[in-house]
Amino acid sequence: MGQPKTREEKLFSAAVLRRSFELRGNEHREEFLFVFRGVLRDLALEEGEVEAYLAAHAAEVEAVIGRGPKGRGGGA
Repeated sequence: MGQPKTREEKLFSAAVLRRSFELRGNEHREEFLFVFRGVLRDLALEEGEVEAYLAAHAAEVEAVIGRGPKGRGGGA
């Protein structure tokens, strides 16, 4: 098994998940909330923490999902 994720890595992952679903619109909102809340529980995070992380690291998250400049190890 790999090394445990850092708190920063957990927040980043949850922020990417949240933003990815936001971009899909509200069609599957209930399903997303079910999955997202389970992920938060598993990662021992609160929704407000993820929102704050996303606000502070929006460009980095957007880059990873292909909507901005490359970040976090992205690029050629």
